[in-house]
Amino acid sequence: MNFRRGRGREEPEINLIPLIDILIVVLIFLFLTTTYNRFAELQINLPEASAEKSADKPQVLSVAVDAAGKYSINGAATPYGSAEGFAERMREAAKGTKDPVVAISADAHATHQSVINVMESARLAGYNHISFTTQSRR
Repeated sequence: MNFRRGRGREEPEINLIPLIDILIVVLIFLFLTTTYNRFAELQINLPEASAEKSADKPQVLSVAVDAAGKYSINGAATPYGSAEGFAERMREAAKGTKDPVVAISADAHATHQSVINVMESARLAGYNHISFTTQSRR
C-alpha cells in the first residue's frame, strides 16, 4: 500500500550561506581583537641567582607626629622650630648613618602640614628614603 502515490519526496535543503556569513564575522572579530606577541616566539633562559638575605638592615629613623602636632624622633620628644633645625636634630638622631630610612608615624588626625614639615626636614637633611607607617583595620 502506497499512500503517497502522487507526491514526490522533498529532500531537506541545508542553506550554508548564512552559516558562512556568521563564520566570516567571527573570524573578523577574532582578527581584530587578538594581539600578536613576537616575544612568545623567543625562547629565553633567564639567569639564576642564589642570593642570601642581606645581613645589613637599613637604619630606621622613626619620626612620630601626634594629633596635637607634637613631634618625636626615635621616641624622644623634639620640638619643631624650623625645617632646618629639625633636620639638624634628625641628623643627630641618625648618629652618622649615611642614608637611613625615615619612617613617619603620623596620627590619623594629625594635620597634613605637620607631615609635610617632617618630609621637608628629611629632604634638607639629605634623607631620600621616606616611608609611612600604618595599621590594619580591625
